[in-house]
Amino acid sequence: MTDDLNDLKKLLDQATPAPDPARRAENIALAQKNFADLQGSRDGPRLTSDRPQKGLTSGVRNMLNTLTSRAGLTASTAIVAVGLVFLSPLGDDILPRGAEVAFEPAALSDVAEQAPVSRKSVPQALEAAPAVQMEMVSGDVAVTAGTPAPSASMVVPDAPLEQLQPNAESFANADSNPVHVTTETPVSTFSIDVDTASYAFVRNALTNGQMPPQDAVRVEEMINYFPYDYPAPTDGAAFQPSVTLAQTPWNPDTQLLHIGIQGALPELADRPPLNLVFLIDTSGSMNQPNKLPLLKQSFRLMLGQLRPQDEVSIVTYAGSAGQVLAPTPASERGTILSALDALGAGGATAGQAGLQQAYATAAAMADEGEVSRVILATDGDFNVGLSDPQALKDYIADKRDSGTYLSVLGFGRGNLDDATMQALAQNGNGQAAYIDTLSEAQKVLVDQLSGALFPIADDVKIQVEFNPATVAEYRLIGYETRALKREDFNNDKVDAGDIGAGHQVTAIYEVTPTGSPAILNDDLRYSTGTTASDRTSDELAFLRMRYKAPGAADSTLIETPVSADITDTAGFASAIAGFGQLLRGSSYLGNWSFADAIALATETKGSDPFGYRAEAITLMRLAQSLSAQ
Repeated sequence: MTDDLNDLKKLLDQATPAPDPARRAENIALAQKNFADLQGSRDGPRLTSDRPQKGLTSGVRNMLNTLTSRAGLTASTAIVAVGLVFLSPLGDDILPRGAEVAFEPAALSDVAEQAPVSRKSVPQALEAAPAVQMEMVSGDVAVTAGTPAPSASMVVPDAPLEQLQPNAESFANADSNPVHVTTETPVSTFSIDVDTASYAFVRNALTNGQMPPQDAVRVEEMINYFPYDYPAPTDGAAFQPSVTLAQTPWNPDTQLLHIGIQGALPELADRPPLNLVFLIDTSGSMNQPNKLPLLKQSFRLMLGQLRPQDEVSIVTYAGSAGQVLAPTPASERGTILSALDALGAGGATAGQAGLQQAYATAAAMADEGEVSRVILATDGDFNVGLSDPQALKDYIADKRDSGTYLSVLGFGRGNLDDATMQALAQNGNGQAAYIDTLSEAQKVLVDQLSGALFPIADDVKIQVEFNPATVAEYRLIGYETRALKREDFNNDKVDAGDIGAGHQVTAIYEVTPTGSPAILNDDLRYSTGTTASDRTSDELAFLRMRYKAPGAADSTLIETPVSADITDTAGFASAIAGFGQLLRGSSYLGNWSFADAIALATETKGSDPFGYRAEAITLMRLAQSLSAQ
């Protein structure tokens, strides 16, 4: 043995105290006493109405139910981790790399004096030790000691899944469209809408056992959630309109005029490079499982659809805004995911600063022939900066001419500001969607990625002129927040909705033929407007559409007459239209009920490869049950 090792051995011998026989005897006696005490329960369990029997199976079942709850898993994981700290036989580094373990010296010295820690003496050591608390912070483990141990009878309740604050949620909507008399108001004008946020919110409310607020139901977004079999455009057209007329399921004396639009779907290999700026809300309100964590998982799905020539940047905002990922090629997936995974929630919501930073980043990334888009992911809580929807609308309107589109993804419940999200998406030439599950993220960000990111037509407007010779009254179902003035149709400076690659849009009018007993308004004594003899009697209406090619200043006009002949039967879109109106408490449905909606949807479900329509029928059944309570 070398001199150095001899010296080290002497030092260790001097530092090690001599065994104390008396202390050893006391420790052994204490261990025996604890062992004897713990052989049975000191107090018998109190019988309750939901647990009237004793027995091993009852206790095991209760233990498993407790330990598989969120709180139980957290507590049991902490106990196991603490046990590993004490029981590691070789002192291996069993905690995650970078973990900080802090013990209060005085507390541990007391434990050491009572009983040296070993596999056989752990029970009394843990009983004598102060309670050990474990906290997980960003993947690291911190263990602290010094707080009183909880009693054996203490029960940790399950954490609530979600703390809802309904009064803190706001929705963009208006009163349902009224019935118009054709001789008085023959023209209806509105902007198209491809958003689907309302349907996803309705689903979230119903699956959580609540009827959705009526203002949260935008019927056109429920209808447009589903794919329909519309003819594809030909001859290089951006989209193809189609019109059908069917009998109204809730009123045999009226008809439903369906206007369908099918956007072209270019070859993905020919699409231009994409510049994406993820603008992520990292404020304190996002610190819930269905918000920031779900957001990260959703963007992971989306990254798999990007091409190497696409670029991604990440901007966050809370107390202040900042760029956490410089523009990075989509091929560097590991770099992007690392930046995404590192995000945490905390602070206020500087929405204005975040938008400014995101638009500046997108401008720096833009190049000729590329598509730039900011994707804002938030729970909608803009409580710092431009919190007023109108102020946000004006700001986004000033920015959209730069060629950068803005889409909005909503997450979570409790303080959802749908009105702000709608103002942003509608004025940012983008789409608004609400993501409450990973399946919805798959639908929006994977299955419909082309439509969500690549525009094919901007400022799409629809104008329908009804023929008073064949239509006495009409009403537009939905699109209350998309109404335009008649003169706005020819004004290319007025903003309207946009269609992405492969997008579909559906609009439904309920029309009352002349002479029908369903007419709600009496004839005027002094009739005004165009007389029936001045119109072609076999036309129901005349359809006009305007749109701009992306980046163009002038619009293109499409016109087509609509026949008064019934060409279709009520289909799945009609069932969804009725379902949405029932949720809104519409007075136009008579005795038509959720049961009728279920029957019609079941009959007309047709092809349903992804189960969206089957899910809608389930939601109808839930709404039927909840409405009966």
